[in-house]
Amino acid sequence: MYPGEQAHAGLLDVLRWKMTSKAAAWPEIPRPPARLAPEAPADEGVTATWVGQSTFLLRSKGATVITDPVFSERASPVRWLGPRRAVPPGIAFKDLPKVDLVLLSHDHYDHCDTASLAMIAKRDSPIVVAPLGHRGLLESVGFRTVIELNWWEEAIPLPEIKVTLTPSRHWCRRSPWGTNKRLWGGFNVHIGGRKVYFVGDSGYDSNLFKEIGLHMVSPDLALIPIGAYEPRWFMASAHMNPLEAILVHRDIKSKTSIAMHWGTFQLTDEPYDDPPAALERAKSPGEAFVVLPVGGSLSV
Repeated sequence: MYPGEQAHAGLLDVLRWKMTSKAAAWPEIPRPPARLAPEAPADEGVTATWVGQSTFLLRSKGATVITDPVFSERASPVRWLGPRRAVPPGIAFKDLPKVDLVLLSHDHYDHCDTASLAMIAKRDSPIVVAPLGHRGLLESVGFRTVIELNWWEEAIPLPEIKVTLTPSRHWCRRSPWGTNKRLWGGFNVHIGGRKVYFVGDSGYDSNLFKEIGLHMVSPDLALIPIGAYEPRWFMASAHMNPLEAILVHRDIKSKTSIAMHWGTFQLTDEPYDDPPAALERAKSPGEAFVVLPVGGSLSV
């Protein structure tokens, strides 16, 4: 799908979904202990901390990067309606270190939260890299340096970081009249002497991810979505399930992968604990695909 084309599903499909299936009830999730951001590595390397949903804090010796920052209570255009957080952010906004670079994958509300983006822009004035079409939105919330990329375009936003926008099988829309007016994607990131691949949102496509793997050449770390996948007839074109996430891990020959995009907002029908359980069943013994707790960190 490309900007300007029809979305993966229309209003009739949404009505069919809501009328023919029922979302599983999520339990009350125990509040995780408060965590502080980990220290930056002293030498080469990257530490990734899962803040929730698709928000990761990536720290190297020379820079701090955040992906798809969402710290608001709801993934919604309004504060009083829409999916509510099941767990608070793994690191409170007040405890975030200074952010040097924001990577924004696309404009959906569970990835592009203008309240969080505005707070980061005001506090830290970082550079932001996003797909084509996001400049106006990002400048409107206070960013002064916005780099837009097309698929496979590269940028060096900071001396120690190179970023490539990768394709994904997804779509964009923040309003009824904004369908696919902006581009979407993931990011290959060279940082701290490591290669990190942030998938963003995507359905599964073997050819696509094998092509990305050829460009990335076995990333040291991949951040891969495992949730928001039921019912499959409706979600498969835009969201992968845990088995497909394992296939992505293998297609790109990732050395280590971390699960994301699950357990934060109830967006679809699967039960709360299905994504990590299904991932564990799909893994081969010893396969390095990790499910972190909210606020958990891993260093490569």
